[in-house]
Amino acid sequence: MSGQWRAQFDAEVSFANGGGLRTEGFRLDIPDREITDGDLAALFVRHLGLLMVAEVRISAKTIIEEAHKGGRGVAVGSSGAGRRLVELSHVIRDGMTTLPGWSAPQIGDWLTFAASRANYAPGTEFRVARIDMIANTGTYLDTPAHRWADGDDLTGVPLDRLADLPGVLVRVPAGTRAVDRLLLAPYEVAGRAVLLHTGWDAHFGTERYGGSDAPHLTADAAQALVDAGATLVGIDSINIDDMSPAAGGARPAHSALLAAGIPIVEHLTGLDALPPSGFRFTAAPPLVAGMGTFPVRAFAVVDAGR
Repeated sequence: MSGQWRAQFDAEVSFANGGGLRTEGFRLDIPDREITDGDLAALFVRHLGLLMVAEVRISAKTIIEEAHKGGRGVAVGSSGAGRRLVELSHVIRDGMTTLPGWSAPQIGDWLTFAASRANYAPGTEFRVARIDMIANTGTYLDTPAHRWADGDDLTGVPLDRLADLPGVLVRVPAGTRAVDRLLLAPYEVAGRAVLLHTGWDAHFGTERYGGSDAPHLTADAAQALVDAGATLVGIDSINIDDMSPAAGGARPAHSALLAAGIPIVEHLTGLDALPPSGFRFTAAPPLVAGMGTFPVRAFAVVDAGR
């Protein structure tokens, strides 16, 4: 069929958890004849459903005008009968540390049971608590207004970007710092909440949690999520961006995702209890005008049998 293109190439694959794979003369449908080696590598990983890919080296590439043969993606499970709920949020406690060096929440009483008794009938009493905290506390949501002065705040992000989202879980190999495009390539992310399970939440509340070796999303991977149409991106690490001194304060993942209107949830926990797919994700904050971040009760609804 005229106008359809396929690439023929050799590929050498290295995996983050060891080992490798080599193919020769592989043919793959491509969207057009002008395709970079990087785009071809991501398409190859996606087509084969390869997980934990560290690197793909493309060689001997030729472009052929040939009818498409079809390819396979990564299936995402649909809802079935029954479900289970999975908690994905850290508990907010008085004096806790979320970000080292940032203010801790102070939780106490505005009205005590004892003080309230004068206001009500005998035997009737109430307690009203108060909390003084910065918005970046516990598991929280970043909106575009967190990064961009003209971006939407909590009141401007629609519920269909925060609640009951089909989810996909990306399990990041242990010891991986930079979650790059190839690690994301096997997954169908369009219209989904993409949750990065790094396991870094095990260090939450410790000095190591804010260390320079914390896992993060690379600039290239963030742009790939934007281009692919992800709805929300979450991570169980201290930041979606690299916080090491070598990064020089740059925040490319925040910049790209929030510029595209894609909310970010940081400091998730409990992602090890989720399946790769077949779940719905929610992380909705209250409607507070003028705020770009706020804690959320993040949770997942998992299909039966997952």
